[in-house]
Amino acid sequence: MLKTFKLSIHVNRTMLLCFKIPSFPLCTSAPETNFNDHNEAESSSSSSSSSDNETEWERLLKPFDLKQLRRSLSLTPISPFQLCKLLELPLDIPTSMELFQRAGAQKGYSHTFDACYLLIDKLGAVGDFKVIEKLLKQMKDEGLLFKESLFILIMKHYGKAGLPGQATRLLLDMWGVYSCDPTFKSYNVVLDILVDGDCPRVAPNVFYDMLSRGVSPTVYTFGVVMKALCMVSEVDSACSLLRDMAKHGCVPNSVIYQTLIHALCENNRVSEALQLLEDMFLMCCEPDVQTFNDVIHGLCRAGRIHEAAKLLDRMLLRGFSTDALTYGYLMHGLCRMGQVDEARALLNKIPNPNTVLYNTLISGYVASGRFEEAKDLLYNNMVIAGYEPDAYTFNIMIDGLVKKGYLVSALELLNEMVAKRFEPNVITYTILINGFCKQGRLEEAAEIVNSMSAKGLSLNTVGYNCLICALCKDGNIEEALQLFGEMSGKGCKPDIYTFNSLINGLCKNHKMEEALSLYHDMFLEGVIANTVTYNTLVHAFLMRDSIQQAFKLVDEMLFRGCPLDNITYNGLIKALCKTGAVEKGLGLFEEMLGKGIFPTIISCNILISGLCRTGKVNDALKFLQDMIHRGLTPDIVTYNSLINGLCKMGHVQEASNLFNKLQSEGIRPDAITYNTLISRHCHEGMFNDACLLLYKGVDSGFIPNEVTWSILINYIVKKIPWGARFSKDFTVECGVSFP
Repeated sequence: MLKTFKLSIHVNRTMLLCFKIPSFPLCTSAPETNFNDHNEAESSSSSSSSSDNETEWERLLKPFDLKQLRRSLSLTPISPFQLCKLLELPLDIPTSMELFQRAGAQKGYSHTFDACYLLIDKLGAVGDFKVIEKLLKQMKDEGLLFKESLFILIMKHYGKAGLPGQATRLLLDMWGVYSCDPTFKSYNVVLDILVDGDCPRVAPNVFYDMLSRGVSPTVYTFGVVMKALCMVSEVDSACSLLRDMAKHGCVPNSVIYQTLIHALCENNRVSEALQLLEDMFLMCCEPDVQTFNDVIHGLCRAGRIHEAAKLLDRMLLRGFSTDALTYGYLMHGLCRMGQVDEARALLNKIPNPNTVLYNTLISGYVASGRFEEAKDLLYNNMVIAGYEPDAYTFNIMIDGLVKKGYLVSALELLNEMVAKRFEPNVITYTILINGFCKQGRLEEAAEIVNSMSAKGLSLNTVGYNCLICALCKDGNIEEALQLFGEMSGKGCKPDIYTFNSLINGLCKNHKMEEALSLYHDMFLEGVIANTVTYNTLVHAFLMRDSIQQAFKLVDEMLFRGCPLDNITYNGLIKALCKTGAVEKGLGLFEEMLGKGIFPTIISCNILISGLCRTGKVNDALKFLQDMIHRGLTPDIVTYNSLINGLCKMGHVQEASNLFNKLQSEGIRPDAITYNTLISRHCHEGMFNDACLLLYKGVDSGFIPNEVTWSILINYIVKKIPWGARFSKDFTVECGVSFP
C-alpha cells in the first residue's frame, strides 16, 4: 500500500466525527477500471454482495442526501466503483479528498487510475496544482501505471489557469520523470496552450523537440506552429514549414493556407499571398470569405485596386459569399486612390449596404474636397434608403472640413446636425476644439467647450491635450498648468502627450526647473517618458549651452530603455561642433550608424559645417563623398558650408567650381551662396568678377538683398578712390551708364 499522503485540508467537524482517517493509501494491486467503462469485476476486497450494495449506493446518490451518505459510509465499505461514482458528484474539494482518503484507509483496498483521474480533475478545476504534484509523485513511487490522458487533463488545467510554462514542463517530465511517452495529442495540447497563453516564441522549440524525439506531427500541429511563428512575424519560417509538411505525410488544409495568407497580407507581402491562394485552389482547399478579405485588403493597401476588383469578380463567379468587409475594403481602397466615383458605382451594386459602407464613401468625398456630394449622399441617398446616419457619419464630415481649415462650415454642419435631431458626441466637439486650437483661435475653442458643458458633456483627455498644447504654443503656460490641474478632478488621466506639451511650453518659457520637476512627476503618474520628452529637455539644455546636463539626460534616457533618434543625435553633434569638438561629433555620428540609425542630410550638414569652421575643408569634402555613397543627396546648405569654407581658406577658384557644380546638379543657389562668393571676390580684389557674378545671378532669378548691396558698397568705399568712382572706365566696368 502507498505511504501516508499528508494533506493540509479543512474538513467538516461532522465528517471528522464520522471517520478517523489515518492515511491516504494507493495501490496498484487492484485491476484498473476505466472511468467511462464500468467493469463488472471488482477487487478482492469487495464482498459477494457488492452488486446489491452498488444498487443501494446508486439509489442513495441519486437524491444526493449527504447525511444519509455519511451514515452509510460509517457502516459500509467503499468499492473503487463506488468511489468513482462519488467523485463524479459535485462535492467540494475537502469532502472529495476525505472520501478518497476514507476509501484508501480500508484494509485490502486499492485505488484505481480512474479514481485518481477524477480527483485530479477536481483539483485542477480549482487550481490546486501543488496537491496534484504530490499525488503524481505518490503514484510514481508506487509504480501506478500512468496514461497520457491524465497528463493531457492536467495540461489543460494549467492552460486555463494561465500557466503555459507549467504545461510545457509537465510535457517534458512525461519523458524523463513519469516514463509515459507523449504522442502528438500531448504536444498539440501544449502548443495550443502556448499560443493562447501569449507565449508563441516557445511553441517552435516544443515542435522541434517533438520532431527530435520521433513523434510524428499532424496537420493540426503544423497549423498551430505556423500560427505561433506568424504571431512573432517569422512568416518565412512559417512558409518553410508548409514545404516540410509533405516530408511528414501531412497535406495542408484550408486552415493552414488561411493562416499563412493572413500573415503575408499583414506583412505587406500580398503577391505571395495571391500565389498561396492559387495553391489553395489547386489543392482543392476552399478559402473562406475572411481569406478573400485579407487578400483584397492587402491589394488595396498596396494600391493594386484593379487586381482587388478582379478578385472580387472572381469570388462572385465561383459562387463564394461576400460580406460587408469585402466591399468595405475595396471601397476604402478606391477612395484612398481618389477614385470616389468608382466607389460610388460599387456601392450602388451592393445588395444590402450598411451605414459603415455609406460612411466609407462619405469619407472619400470629404477627403477629395467634395463636401456637397457628401451631403447629397447623406441626405438624398443614405437617409432616404432607410440607413440611419450615426455620430461617426457627421464626425467624418466635420473632421474633413476642419482639416481643410473650413471651421465656419464645420460649425454650420454641427448646427445642421443638431437641427436634424442628431446629437453630437464628445468626439464631435473634440474635432472642433482641435481645429480652433491649431489655428490659435483659443476664444472660439473655449466657446465650443462651453457648448459641450451645456449639453452635459465633459472634455476627454484628447480635448484637454488640444487646449493645453495650444496654450503652451501661445505662451500661456500658467493657464495650461491650471487646465492640467483640473484633469484628474474631471476623471481624465494625463497621458504622454499632455506631459510633453507642458514640458515643451516650460522649456520655451525658460522654466527648466519646473520642466524637470514635471518630468519626474510623470513617473509618479505612471506615464513613461518617450524620445520626444527627452529630446525636448536635451535640446532646451543645449540651447543654454548646458552640455553636461544634456548628456546626463541622455544617459538617463538610455538607462530607461528609451532609444536615441536622429533628432537626439543631431542636437548633440551640433552642440559639440559648436564648441569645436568636431571629432567627438564624428564619433557620435559613427555611433549613430552602428546603431542602425540612418543619418539625414541635416546630420551631415552639421558635421560639414563644423569641419569647415575649423578649417578642415578637405575632410569636409571627403565626408561629402561618403555622404553621397551612402545614398544621401547634398542640398544648398551643404554646398553653402563648403563654399564658405573654401572662401575662408582663400580657395576662390575651387569655391567657384563648386558653385558651378551645384548648378549643374539642379540645385538653385540662394542669397547666402551669392553673398559668400561676392564677398570673397571683393576681399580678393576681384571686384569685376564679383559684379559679373551678381549680373549672372540676377539673370538667373537671384534678387540681391541688403547684405549684397552692403558688401559691394563697403568695398567701393574702402578700396576705390573717390575720384575714380565716377571715371568712365569704372562706370563701364561696373555696367553703369550716365546720360
